Amino acid sequence: MTSRVVETHTRPWRDPLAVANGVRHLDGPLALLSDGGALGRWSFVAAEPDQVHIGPLPADGGLNPLGTPPFEAGIVGLIAYDAGARAATGPRPGVWPDLMLARYPAMLAFDHRDRVVTAIGRGGDAGSARAAADRAEAWLSAACDPVRPAAPAASFAAEAPPGAYVDAVADVVERIAAGELFQANIARAWSGDLVPGADPFDVVLGLSDRAAAYGAYWRLGDLAIVSNSPELFLTFDPGTRRIETRPIKGTRPRDPDPARDAALAAELGASAKDRAENLMIVDLMRNDLARIADPGSVVVDRLFEIESHPTVHHLVSTVSGRARDGAGPADLLAATFPPGSITGAPKHQAMKVIAGHEPPRGPWCGSLFHIEVDGRMTASVLIRTASFRRSADGWRFRALAGAGIVADSEPEAELAETDAKIRALREALTGV
Repeated sequence: MTSRVVETHTRPWRDPLAVANGVRHLDGPLALLSDGGALGRWSFVAAEPDQVHIGPLPADGGLNPLGTPPFEAGIVGLIAYDAGARAATGPRPGVWPDLMLARYPAMLAFDHRDRVVTAIGRGGDAGSARAAADRAEAWLSAACDPVRPAAPAASFAAEAPPGAYVDAVADVVERIAAGELFQANIARAWSGDLVPGADPFDVVLGLSDRAAAYGAYWRLGDLAIVSNSPELFLTFDPGTRRIETRPIKGTRPRDPDPARDAALAAELGASAKDRAENLMIVDLMRNDLARIADPGSVVVDRLFEIESHPTVHHLVSTVSGRARDGAGPADLLAATFPPGSITGAPKHQAMKVIAGHEPPRGPWCGSLFHIEVDGRMTASVLIRTASFRRSADGWRFRALAGAGIVADSEPEAELAETDAKIRALREALTGV
């Protein structure tokens, strides 16, 4: 196993979005854009990966076709939802690669708390690490203050009528009543084309006033994603071996009237339905973490917290554990993917039910993960996410929003919840 040399340079603060805007034309641009809040101290910008994998999962079932050491620092990856659901659903026509991986020798880390930027260079020797750090530092000089563009989407059309979603929810409620499952997350999809000359980064700029803890932009070749996710799937600290997950279940829309907005948040916090929905997924995630954690180490740290975002309030819980000796990021992902909050309970049966009502999801509700310089992994749940594919005619996008369906779900209310969840992306794409 060959160790890689790391060199770092600390530099004054620059806006990560402006820096990302300056490197958007380079090969493989990446921006992990945090809101700088309690869960989002760090943002990262990178480009020009030296190794890339786009394709199916390896035949041996592993997650690391880039070689050894597995998931080393500087690796960014995306696992599509359908790759994890296949064990339950069987083969389905793919709409997105199972796995995307890229290794970035040069990267910028933005510390929102201390307001400094670290240029990171990695290489096989001191000279190549220094050159990579210098290249990352040069991106700071190329920063370009972004200008929010006109609406980048030429269209934004639902792939099925609202009534089809209402019927799907009603079917799932009947299946729950029959004892087939307890909960399933059912989604709607919208798609369209970007106007000539527009590209996915323009959608990032349209979301700039609605930053989330796990915002992201990533383009590899003719594929790109834009994510405004508030949801953590996993973090892993190799020093303490702590694993943490923060499932979201329970939503209310924001309201411009402060009194009404506060009332909606209070209603969510007191809702027996939403608390029960959240608790089901907490139990599911406890079981998932227990597969890879030391016996007895999995605990619920916080239950039913209200988090408020620009367009919605969410009910969030935190579950943690201590990873077994020898377990690394790939093992953690294999034990827990796909995230329980976007499948349901029991997970295997929920994924079967989802497949009966939805075409393949692609990256939506998969996970985007990053291995940081100290080996720490952060993996988000790719909700509030649009995927993009480029052809000779330009960029085409697809975006989804879902809701957790339980025994007392009302189909029309769940439909309204999906509208609230897609709102920020719709407005970033269309301007309305």
